[in-house]
Amino acid sequence: MASAYRITGLDCASCSAKLETAIRKLPGVSYAVVDFANLRLHIEALDLERVRAAVKRIEPGVEILPPENAAAKAEEPAGVFSARREIALLFVAVALFAGHAWFEERFHESNWPLLDYGLALAAYFLAGSNIYVNAFKTFRRGDFFDENVLMVVATAGAIAIHSLSEAVGVMLFFKVGEFLQNLAVARSRRSIRALLASRPDKANLETLDGLRQVPPEQVRVGQTILVKPGEKVPLDGEILAGRSSVDASALTGEPVPQGAGVGDQLMAGMVNLTASLKLRVTKPFGESSIAKVLEMVENAAARKAATEKFITRFARWYTPLVVAAAAGIALLPPLILEGADFRTWIYRALVVLVISCPCALVVSIPLGYFGGVGRASQRGILVKGSNFLDALAAVKTVVFDKTGTLTRGDFVVQAVVPGNGYGEQQLLEFAARAEMHSNHPIAKSIVAKGVELGLTLDEASVAEHTDLPGRGVRALVGGHAILVGSDGLLHDRQIAHDTCALEGTAAHIVVDGVYAGYILIGDTIKADAREAVAQLRRIGIERIEMLTGDNRCTAATVARTLGVDAFHAELLPEDKVRLLEEIQSASGRGAKVAFVGDGINDAPVIARADVGVAMGALGADAAIETADVVLMTDSPLKLVEAVAIARQTRTIVWQNIVMALSIKVVFVALGTMGMASMWEAVFADMGVALAAILNSTRMLGGR
Repeated sequence: MASAYRITGLDCASCSAKLETAIRKLPGVSYAVVDFANLRLHIEALDLERVRAAVKRIEPGVEILPPENAAAKAEEPAGVFSARREIALLFVAVALFAGHAWFEERFHESNWPLLDYGLALAAYFLAGSNIYVNAFKTFRRGDFFDENVLMVVATAGAIAIHSLSEAVGVMLFFKVGEFLQNLAVARSRRSIRALLASRPDKANLETLDGLRQVPPEQVRVGQTILVKPGEKVPLDGEILAGRSSVDASALTGEPVPQGAGVGDQLMAGMVNLTASLKLRVTKPFGESSIAKVLEMVENAAARKAATEKFITRFARWYTPLVVAAAAGIALLPPLILEGADFRTWIYRALVVLVISCPCALVVSIPLGYFGGVGRASQRGILVKGSNFLDALAAVKTVVFDKTGTLTRGDFVVQAVVPGNGYGEQQLLEFAARAEMHSNHPIAKSIVAKGVELGLTLDEASVAEHTDLPGRGVRALVGGHAILVGSDGLLHDRQIAHDTCALEGTAAHIVVDGVYAGYILIGDTIKADAREAVAQLRRIGIERIEMLTGDNRCTAATVARTLGVDAFHAELLPEDKVRLLEEIQSASGRGAKVAFVGDGINDAPVIARADVGVAMGALGADAAIETADVVLMTDSPLKLVEAVAIARQTRTIVWQNIVMALSIKVVFVALGTMGMASMWEAVFADMGVALAAILNSTRMLGGR
């Protein structure tokens, strides 16, 4: 399994792509992803120290740190000092450049070349000090197509043809643009840190000596903690004492507080609002809900979308091709065209070099995807990678599970209907005892009804309990062989009965091979399920289907009420997988199929879908492990929001691609025809990079 490490000293998106490629080629490395947006390295390697040493050779300023040390290092004041130093150097360089521009004509008239070149070069070297250092590092590792190298070559060429003002101006523009670009990237990273700031950092642990404040990682399962008003719940736990309101928006995205009292389960990351609560810890911090949320958000960038991978490959070929084109522009026309001079065409080639940097694409696209993942998590939607955002945006068919997804799943016994001489109480007692060891919602509702009526449910009288997945249970109760299950189970066992078509969910009971009656169990459709189906259609979902293990009559009623296109009932888990594969085969090319289930009983079909979505999965380990997208509340409307965020992310990414490539193509053409200067080229290059980055950060701002 890949481990995640912080990285420092990486301030160039192109460098991050090259570093990723180089690390993947190292012996013993089976997987590596450099996440420039979040400054993380996700890696599977046999020898991390060997990787660290190799990274030092490839990028001497880059350091790989454990996650806990990196955050502290990133907050050191050195970054502020470095920014101030950059601003001071820029200020001096601009002053020298302005002085040179003011006196340039006098220098030429008085034939003072030393002052002319001296002022210009002083401003030039002050402005580009770090660019020359980075270009030298690039040369040393044998790479000649870095943006720093291109800028040094372009400006040095301008100096060689005595375009001093343009050389200095271009270097200043590039430096200012790079500075602003770094500020924009830093702003997005601050937004990401703010998103991840919901991590609790302390717990009030009850000890024999009173309350003691400790890190959540030190609290063990079973210990008692106190959560005061205004504090974050540090670990998952059950309330032992107190009643309060809690804000779960950090996990679910829902701003409305909810009540919590004795016996309720609270999740780490919730905020206690009104009164102190005493909790018994049920999970260690590493397995708590907030820890899983943070891990998923931070590691999402490791699963790159196809667009990201394409742009990384494209940038590796694009820059050398543009450099080759610039060389052709500089050399071929003067050799072929009569009257063409080298100075003119070299200048045009330099303009093409300036516009050729791929930064706008390499930086903004990962930021756009990470912004989409971050925005989704703010709304209680966990997306495990940018590849799943792309898949979600392409969904045309949605397949829902019924129970717990479109219906509430809070089953209640509505009627006990005995037959063949059995009484209601006797029938319910047989069924409740047989279901005592089952975790299925229907089983729990039968047991709850038995307890409510005061039946004696003696576990000692139950033997040989066996779950029959998708069918029911079998048990030996007081010496009687009991079957409790679906109509399909009766047909499988060839049990004679005359109650097949029932309006509602029925649990049929068989005693010693003889049909004894049934228990009718009710479930209610979720209040927003119908609206969710309608909104999915409005945003362009072409087909909506429902799969369920429930009987056909109940499924037909739910399907008719919600208005889904088709339903399939009385299904076993393997039947759901088979039907989903048939639906996928019938979908158009490129159209994705999403399956939405409760994440616990539907793991196989969630795993098989193009996009597996687990709903209402707060704290459900199986859901978080299996699904590609986890909706932290039980509202089907969250799926509509998830698709909308995915589509907005895709739109922003393609806006950046089209904008960057269009402007670069235009300026390459203008530069070749002599209709654009180096000033305009660098302004366009840095301008489009800034515009693309700011466009990407719109997602993190929630707009």
